[in-house]
Amino acid sequence: MLNILFLCTGNSARSILGEALATTLSHGRLRGYSAGSHPGGKVNPFAAELCARMNYPSENLRSKSWDEFGLPGAPVMDLIVTVCDSAAGEACPVWLGHPATAHWGLPDPAAVTGNDDHKHAAFRAIHDAMRTRIEMLLALPIENMTLDERRSEMRRIGGTVVLDPVTEKWFPAR
Repeated sequence: MLNILFLCTGNSARSILGEALATTLSHGRLRGYSAGSHPGGKVNPFAAELCARMNYPSENLRSKSWDEFGLPGAPVMDLIVTVCDSAAGEACPVWLGHPATAHWGLPDPAAVTGNDDHKHAAFRAIHDAMRTRIEMLLALPIENMTLDERRSEMRRIGGTVVLDPVTEKWFPAR
């Protein structure tokens, strides 16, 4: 089983969805984790609802700092994915084990305004985009790939086009 860490600034929505999706979709091939550079301290309720629909254990949902994963005894990461542009531009901790890293930029569904139906739609769009990317990763023989092959494929996957739920326009990931 490979460990994959999804990073964002607040660790309340996109990275949480990545953690739950990677763990539930992979059937034991991946163990998802998430963290933030400046965690907000709580999981967005729309993200928590989607995780519950995936049967992801609610006790695993926690907004936490990426510093936890640099401490002794922390799980060693094989793959690290930033999902917001802010976290991608920050100085990250030193990761043990030299994981393959990539940026899978996604718009922040928590930035969507309007009624709850509009917000649910925004979270669903990001969920679906993240699901597609994780399924693309799982279609690869990632367990048997070299570090460079993993990095290259993860970056290719991060370049897939997604719908921005705020502007409702398609854009390529950065």
